[in-house]
Amino acid sequence: MNFIQRYHCNPVLWPNRKHSWEAESVFNGSPVKRGEETIIAYRALSKTHFYAKEGVEISLSQIGRAVSQDGFTFEDRKLLVRPDQSWDRFGCEDPRITFFEGKYYIFYTALSTYPFGPDGIKVAVAISDDMNTITEKHLVTPFNAKAMTLFPERINGKIVVILTVDTDNPPSKIAYAMLDSIEQLWDMNFWNSWYESMNTYKLPLQQRPEDHVEIGSQPVKTDKGWLLFYSYIRDYHTEKKVFGVDAILLDLQNPHIVLGRTDYPILTPEEEYEIYGDIPMIVFPSGAIMKDEETIILHYGAADTSCCIAEIHLATLLDLLSTPVYDRPQFRRRKENPILTPNPQNEWEAKAVFNPSVVDIDGTVHMAYRAMSEENTSYMGYASSQNGVMFDVRDAEPMYWPRADFEGKNVPNGNSGCEDPRLTLIDDKVYMLYTAYNGTEAPRVAMTHLSKQDFLEKNWKNWAWPVLISPPNYDNKDACILPEKVNGKYLLYHRMGIDIDYAYVDSLDFDGNTWLEENIWVSKRPGMWDDWKVGISATPVKTDTCWILIYHGVSTDDHIYRVGAILMDLEDPTKILGRSYYPLFEPEVSYELIGQVPNVVFPEGNIVRDGEFYIYYGGADSVVGVATMSVEDILRSVK
Repeated sequence: MNFIQRYHCNPVLWPNRKHSWEAESVFNGSPVKRGEETIIAYRALSKTHFYAKEGVEISLSQIGRAVSQDGFTFEDRKLLVRPDQSWDRFGCEDPRITFFEGKYYIFYTALSTYPFGPDGIKVAVAISDDMNTITEKHLVTPFNAKAMTLFPERINGKIVVILTVDTDNPPSKIAYAMLDSIEQLWDMNFWNSWYESMNTYKLPLQQRPEDHVEIGSQPVKTDKGWLLFYSYIRDYHTEKKVFGVDAILLDLQNPHIVLGRTDYPILTPEEEYEIYGDIPMIVFPSGAIMKDEETIILHYGAADTSCCIAEIHLATLLDLLSTPVYDRPQFRRRKENPILTPNPQNEWEAKAVFNPSVVDIDGTVHMAYRAMSEENTSYMGYASSQNGVMFDVRDAEPMYWPRADFEGKNVPNGNSGCEDPRLTLIDDKVYMLYTAYNGTEAPRVAMTHLSKQDFLEKNWKNWAWPVLISPPNYDNKDACILPEKVNGKYLLYHRMGIDIDYAYVDSLDFDGNTWLEENIWVSKRPGMWDDWKVGISATPVKTDTCWILIYHGVSTDDHIYRVGAILMDLEDPTKILGRSYYPLFEPEVSYELIGQVPNVVFPEGNIVRDGEFYIYYGGADSVVGVATMSVEDILRSVK
């Protein structure tokens, strides 16, 4: 789902070595409009130096500002908020600006103690008439807090702010407060009373106790509600923590009512400037502003080093936030499931049948499925169907069996054989790519083929001798061939490791010494449902507007196999037009939850009939199921 795009000239603001106060890093910019100009206030960090005023060596945070005429190119940088009060003498961090009733309110984190600690980390506000000078400053919270921001207009006559409380005394909470006057912002009695009943105002954003939340942007008013971006940090107290940008939609008249929230981050560290920096692997939302009626500009800090921008298609995000989970398009299981189960009468498929691939020829759906014997040897079985659901023809003998040394059994009763087929009909041949495994060497991609006529006549003895096409000593699986040439070349997808890779080849006549190139194409997404590993599921299907590739992803949280879709350009099938934000299919019923490998749905075959997209999948590595979804719904959910 490509509703968010990073600005191609990111970062928009880098440290300026000529200015000592912003020589180390500049990040977490907050934007505001001043007439036709866009101004950002940003956190500026100096190099470590002797801070004579306090007699310590410190990298001092202050707040700078820069001006842009186009919203992307920022110039005229100057220091705006300095640490000149007892409550901010060790630094001013992470501004959030709101223009409210004729003035600019710049909320920031005020540091009053060093070394830094919870009691010295609070919210302050600086007020300006013109974003050139500060007219007054006030300490706001008497308790540990960060990241306060002000709604740009009153709600039912009240001034409303939202903030993160106990950021340094976790668990943190995001909560709102309603005030009668602006002066209440710095009224300690008001805040002490509010803190005592804070749970009344807390928003339910933390999904797990080991995670951390912090407010990000100032609220943006939309037709459907108040839109806010916030930081959701998974596994905050561990080395594997993941910083992500999430979004929430609040009721226009009552900020306590959450109308919708994102299930997964819309932005995670992926680009080099987000991965490397003063503090690596961080994207931190710090401001948002409308570009036009269709686009929101999200400002964020990257690796605590630079200021960056991403553009968001507003209608798509609002649709995502306002659509209940139960209304989202999903693949629907057929009531006939499971459509294939192990057959104890045939030793070669007595233990399990799963991971089927299909090819639709002249109205018949031909299926090759992986079958396992009680000795854990994998074969390929054959079944066929006219309606795509009832596979009433099923052969008693395997259609394919282990023949080469690289798929023989080296370990008694260990896994071996021919696994996970993917069929492609091309040039009047049925090609089958599969995983060859002998129990001791790394699994590799093997290829064989059969003429279309032999395939239809089930002349299985005529399968070409298999040839390995992936390099030795590298685990490689999940391979298929695109059913059309691209600029005179064949395009193959495979997985060496945990990413989906592609390779172009001039010929499919591999000699056993030529290997697929590893061009890393689709990677796991931190914090998402596919953040551990990804792989293709089935041969791509061509539609009028794009190729559709069904793929599987596995989560680090629960190791559950889920299914999504990737849309690819018709002319260049390596160009991605869209990718599923949420999974389109996941294990839910007993034959998917319980089996050889629990919690698995693993499609390896798909067809399209009368606008319906059929996926054929293995359930828990034990049985075969089928599920359907309209092509229109797939395109809508991904786009």
